[in-house]
Amino acid sequence: MDYKLVVIDVDGTMTDGGVYYDEHGNETKKFCTKDAAGIFAARQLGIKTMVLTGRECAATARRMAELKVDYVFQNIKNKYDYLTQFMEENNIKKEEVIYIGDDLNDLLPMSLAGYIGCPKDACLEIKNIANYVSVLPGGSGAVRDVLEHLFRELNLWHEAVNKVYGIGV
Repeated sequence: MDYKLVVIDVDGTMTDGGVYYDEHGNETKKFCTKDAAGIFAARQLGIKTMVLTGRECAATARRMAELKVDYVFQNIKNKYDYLTQFMEENNIKKEEVIYIGDDLNDLLPMSLAGYIGCPKDACLEIKNIANYVSVLPGGSGAVRDVLEHLFRELNLWHEAVNKVYGIGV
């Protein structure tokens, strides 16, 4: 299969789902650095990355810039309509989309994807439709685990990580 796009939710998928505020009222998040390997591997395989989240947070923007995520869309309340329009405008078919999310706001837009992954602690409705449920909870490397699992199934993981890290595995 030729995937063109991986769509990733943030809260509960790339993070533990908690909302933290500092003494100045700024929202902070804890991201797992291990997820970077999955995102970098996707890029090496020619797959664009998109973060699609219902919340707006400066910490998300900063982390996604560090990861060089291709598309970052925050404060998207209707992910289904947004992703539908994006796919139409970019000529992307369902079979070419990987979607990783964890909760009910991801359920409908996941129907637009050919491959669905989720963290171990995703809600039951998401687990029931997932092609792969990670052994890890959100915020603990689940994104990397889902992508690594898929790329290993496609015999592409070693090629991708060798290009990223030059480790010759």
